[in-house]
Formats: sequence, C-alpha cells, structure tokens
Amino acid sequence: EKRTVTQIEKNGYPDSIYINAAKIFQGIRTEKSKGRMLVRYGDNSESPMMAFKDEHSRRVSYELAFNALKYQDLLEEILLDSKAYPCYSIPDELTSLLVVMLYDLQDRKFHKRKIFAEEELVAEVQEIGHYLYRYMTKLAAALARCRIKYDALSIEYFVPETICKQEQRASALPVCFWINTFKISLEDVMRDLEMKGLTKVESVSDFDHYTYAVDQHCHDVLVFPSSLREELLNLDLFSDCKLLLQ
Repeated sequence: EKRTVTQIEKNGYPDSIYINAAKIFQGIRTEKSKGRMLVRYGDNSESPMMAFKDEHSRRVSYELAFNALKYQDLLEEILLDSKAYPCYSIPDELTSLLVVMLYDLQDRKFHKRKIFAEEELVAEVQEIGHYLYRYMTKLAAALARCRIKYDALSIEYFVPETICKQEQRASALPVCFWINTFKISLEDVMRDLEMKGLTKVESVSDFDHYTYAVDQHCHDVLVFPSSLREELLNLDLFSDCKLLLQ
C-alpha cells in the first residue's frame, strides 16, 4: 500500500486530490487589484465542500494547494507568456484547478502523469489535464524564459520573501503528535519508537536527530525534532491513526 502511495506521488495524483487542492487554493490565493488582475478566478464567496479519502489525501491536497500559492505569480506568468491563458473554453471557476495542475506538471518536469486503474476520474480534471498537455512545450519554454529573465537557477527564486521567512521559522519548530489512546497506549508507542531506533529524552533542549520527548503538560502528546517529520509520517503508527499530527 505504501509503495502505491509513493508511486502515485511520483507520477501525479488521483483526480480527487487535484479537485480538493483547487478548492483550497481558491480560498487562499492572493487577491490582486483590478489593475494587476490578468488571470481571473471564479467567485470564492462560498465555503467549498471537500471529501477527503483519508488523512494522507488531506495532507497531500493541502500541500499541493500551498505549493501553488507559493508560486502563484510565476504560474500565472507562465500561463500568460505561453498563451495558454486566457482560454475561453475554460470558465473562471476552473482557473484554480488550472493553476494547481500546472504547478504539479512543472514539478514533474512536464512528464505526463500515470492514470491508475482504481482511480475514479473527474471530468474537469481530465479536461484541464488534456488542455495543459496540448500546451506542454510552450509552457516549458515559458518557464525557461522566466528563469532566464530573472536569472533564477530554480523556481525557489520566485517564492516571496515573507513566505521564505515563514517556512524557515516553521521548519525549525518541533513536530507534535497526539497519541490516539483509543487505539494504543503511551507505553506501546514508546516501545514501537524504541524498536525503530528513537530514544526518549527529557525535554526539547536535549534533542538530537533520532530522539523524542513526552510533552510536560499533555502526557498523550509526543514532541519530535522537525527533521524527523517526513520519516514519522511514513510510520505505521501514523498511517494506522495511532499517532495524529498536531
């Protein structure tokens, strides 16, 4: 099952992930003044209804949406420069989906994503996907021109400074997990973590890489170094909902 998840991420995402990421992005995107509004998005006054398959799908949807937000200006410039936008066959309500899928397409180096047999297809995602593939060469060329124009070695250059500072602060914060005591006890979690090579320490100030501490005020909360975040999210304890990310 884990191999399947990794494979999906490497080759793209199920259609439901793109739909949910687009809904999230629609609500958090940067609003621009009318004079600067070259790319138009639909109305986002209503709170979108989202159905996540599981906790992993929720996390991936939010990550995709926030990555699109980080590079919103660049993605809009690519769409305009490549002449992929405006497209009058795509309504404004699908612009967020267009931007989110464009981010993922460039992140995969403009390679087509794999469609899995068990995947439930969504017409809007298929439509936007086919449209982007038609412009694939022009979109890749537009990205290259942007990087040359701004002398950027990578797209990280285009992340706004305020977001860079926020990410730096967030990356330094410890990671907290609640223990789902309906499924597992603190003692069993600690035993499992010890088998995986993690050592319990008294406090955050004692952190090394493979260490953790029990929160001093909430004894069903474990605190880990930020560098362990991705490894922790791949543990069975997390996928079985025995540990819940705070």
